[in-house]
Formats: sequence, structure tokens, C-alpha cells
Amino acid sequence: MPPKSKQAKRSAGATRKDETGLISRVETAVPRWPPLTHLPTAADLTLTSVLSNQILTITGLWTPSLCKTYVSFLSTLPLVTTPGNPKKGEAVRVNDRYQTQDAGFAEQLWSATALRDLVNSPSIDGRLFDESEKTALWGGEVLGLNDNIRIYRYNPGQFFDQHYDDANNVVFTAPGSQSVPAKTTWTLLLYLTSPATGCQGGETVFYPEPTSKRDPTPQPVITELDVGMALLHRHGRDCMLHEGRKVTAGVKWVIRSDLGDSTLIVDPDLGEV
Repeated sequence: MPPKSKQAKRSAGATRKDETGLISRVETAVPRWPPLTHLPTAADLTLTSVLSNQILTITGLWTPSLCKTYVSFLSTLPLVTTPGNPKKGEAVRVNDRYQTQDAGFAEQLWSATALRDLVNSPSIDGRLFDESEKTALWGGEVLGLNDNIRIYRYNPGQFFDQHYDDANNVVFTAPGSQSVPAKTTWTLLLYLTSPATGCQGGETVFYPEPTSKRDPTPQPVITELDVGMALLHRHGRDCMLHEGRKVTAGVKWVIRSDLGDSTLIVDPDLGEV
């Protein structure tokens, strides 16, 4: 759980408050995304534990050719550079981003890739989880991905300082069924570039806390960029302090969403970021 003294270092979101004080999202146009084709199946992939019950990766969720197609496409979107001087309580982030609400693309990311099958039948480091272990891992029944899609581009010199990712209230609506309130529990980062494409730096680094004041501070956990790799990490109250290191060469491209769970109590104090 993030220490109370550090909870102000949260992830900045493109939100605004209306005249009633309620939080709403800043909307942008829905892009015409390139089709998700020639993807590996769940039988070809696996969940790998980087840090037990905290950080997982899926190597090769997207192929290099699909990542290249998306880098070309995303470069045409009207990305906006985040300010170098954030608002009080927000982490320093200097990058270019695009954000849109797109339930259709979120569903494609979830079900057209191997992600849904890997999450619903998690086999981590070769061991298949039973139902109780699966519920404990994800925090409930995972319905899919948050339809708040975020695109991040980091050019040389850009970075995301140490912060925690907030949990958010979301709503899932299946065709012909009622809306289901849910809460996000895990961040999803899909890397489209890496040192193989000329991107240097930009690693996502996590800072575990000692289990007690007497214990030494654990070493940081560094996740290197890999084209087509998905990184999942817990967020909200269980989020670990982390950062996106400065890119020193090339360009870092990331697609961001979140896992949403239906069986958790939706927190009325949470906004949607």
C-alpha cells in the first residue's frame, strides 16, 4: 500500500471538474485503429512473474510487425505534450500523450489478443492457478480492459517521475446485458518500441518497500523495454512506487489501459482517470 506521506505522488490524468465538482474525462475523437492481425495465441505465450503478486509480463503479446504498424499510425494522432510543471500532488511527467474513450478497441485489446485467455486461466512461470488463486491474484472477476485508452510517446529527454497509479471506477456493458460497475486493479502497459528499434532508456523501474523498518531497502526492480511485451502491475492501494526512466535515444511508444474487476466494491471517492 502506498505510504500516506507519498500518496500525493499520483499519476496525472487528463481529467476536469464540471460546475458540480464531479470529475469527467477530457474526450477526444475515436481513431480508426489498424486491425489487430497475425497475433500469437495463448498457447504460444505465458505470464512471467517479475515480482510475486505485483509485476507480471507477457513477452510477444504483439508481433514486431504489428507494433511497427501501430507506431506509424500513432504518429499521426494529435498528441499533446504534458506540462513539465505539474499541478500540486501530481508526479512530474514530460511526454506526449493521446487519450480517448473507446470500448471497441479496449475489447479488441482484451479478446482479439491472447490477453483474455492468459488472465482468465493464469499459468505463471509454468504453474496453472486454481480459481481461488486466480481471484486472489486479480482481486476478483476480471471483466476486461478499461475503455480509457492512453497513448504515450517519450522522446529523448522525456520521462515519468516516481509515482503511484490510481484505481478508478469503470462500467462494463456486454451486448444485450446490463451495465456492471467495476474498479480497476492492474495497470496494463504495452510496449511498441525497445532497444531493438533504437529506443534507449525508458525502463519502468519499481521500488519495493522493506517489510519492516529493520529490514534493508530492497533493490529496485527494473523492467526492460521489449517490442510487443505487455507489463501488468498492481495499482490503487496495492500500487508500488515506480517511474519511467528518461529516454536517452530513439522513441518510446506505449499503449496503456487497466484490468477492471466486477467483484470489488466500487469506491465512491474514486474518479475516472
